[in-house]
Amino acid sequence: MQKTVVVIGGGISGLSTCYYLSKNSQSSKIILLEANKRLGGWMHTIRREDGAVFEQGPRAIRPAGVIGRNTLKMVSELGLENEILPVTAENPASRNRFLFVNGKLQKLPSSPVAALKATPPFSKSIFHSILEEIFVKRGTLDDESVHGFVERRLGKELADIAIDSLCRGVFAGDCRKLSMRSCFPPLFHAERKHGSITLGMVLGARMKEESDVKQNRLVQQSRKEHWSQWSLKQGLQTLAESLEDHLRNTDRVEIHQEAAVQQIQMGREGAWEVHVEGGRFKADYIVSAVQAKVLSSMLPPAAQPLAEELQKISPASVAVVNLEYDGLVLPVTGFGHLIPSTENRAVLGIVYDSDAFPEHNRKGPPSTRLTVMMGGAWFTEEFGSPEEADRTRLLHVAVQAVKSHLNVKEMPSWSNVNVHKDCIPQYLVGHWKCLDNIWSLIEQHRLPLSLVGASYEGVSVNDCIFGGKRAAERLLGN
Repeated sequence: MQKTVVVIGGGISGLSTCYYLSKNSQSSKIILLEANKRLGGWMHTIRREDGAVFEQGPRAIRPAGVIGRNTLKMVSELGLENEILPVTAENPASRNRFLFVNGKLQKLPSSPVAALKATPPFSKSIFHSILEEIFVKRGTLDDESVHGFVERRLGKELADIAIDSLCRGVFAGDCRKLSMRSCFPPLFHAERKHGSITLGMVLGARMKEESDVKQNRLVQQSRKEHWSQWSLKQGLQTLAESLEDHLRNTDRVEIHQEAAVQQIQMGREGAWEVHVEGGRFKADYIVSAVQAKVLSSMLPPAAQPLAEELQKISPASVAVVNLEYDGLVLPVTGFGHLIPSTENRAVLGIVYDSDAFPEHNRKGPPSTRLTVMMGGAWFTEEFGSPEEADRTRLLHVAVQAVKSHLNVKEMPSWSNVNVHKDCIPQYLVGHWKCLDNIWSLIEQHRLPLSLVGASYEGVSVNDCIFGGKRAAERLLGN
């Protein structure tokens, strides 16, 4: 008997789940429900007629690790190999990364030799901090903040400047509240197992590679050329569009857009009823690919304990301001720079898009593309509620940051301001326990339900795609 799987949410997590389900099973009917007009979620690209490409969401994907190789394998399967734009080792965006500290740009060490010397804004070398770390006592807490962990093992200076900036760049979050165990699990478990993150990373065994991924030509190319990241010629939205096209070309996936789920209920004989405006769908199994707090509002009253756990996973909002300047206006070349919260709470970082992907510049005279990221965990205190944030003020703050940090006196010739409400889940201290409670409740009540997406075990595009794959594999294994 054919079973029906309903996937709620058509972002990259939901699309990936449908892709792996449709690819590996002939016995299930798959229904994808998306609340908005378009699929792809935060993966959204502006493509101007003059050839310029601007990312409003994720702008690049890392090829490293099992999850990075898995995404490259998907790209190959979708026929996008010729669309890849790699950032190779020779590109300044691979080598040069900066912090804006004490009112000036500071280049981070980019080689082992550079790590041997003390370079501003740090008073001692990173190598010296690593040597001292080996002799620090093993931690005993079940979890602790990222800042607390790094301060304890590597020193206050690195925690206050480098780690604070890194957490703002990756999670748009406050390292004094974010969980080390959930945000950086390899480092947390390296210390717990080996007593030192340095020894743990040296001695720890690498995850076994899947043979089909290992043999993939694109993966081999990324290693040979030492890619640090990659995009696509028409932006990352191309990946979501290709997944959508693939799903529409199979007769086993039914896609419904503008189909916001209002409630899910347990019907007779253990099957779900998924209610949308004007109708309902019956499902033997549900995969939720929406944020945890969104799912919590859909659950029936009987699932209140699960809803309460899901509500604990709170997201942060980010303002993304795309800027274009006439001419080459940057004083340095590189990936971009991050800003610690002690320097500027409102502005998280500035990405030098033109350096990483010059192919996305407009045709004709030279231009410079930048993206300013703002808000995050500090959004409400700096800009008010995401729904009511003043776009004119957001643009002004972004332009002033470029002027102050990069000495760019010109005004941008083009701009775009976007506020992504609740876009990055915050893994606060204790997140692991919240997840344990969620998985236990689902198992205890034998709910035919899987949860995928950035709310749970990784916020990157790679994490979301790999999570969809694992959910499909678990479901197909049942």
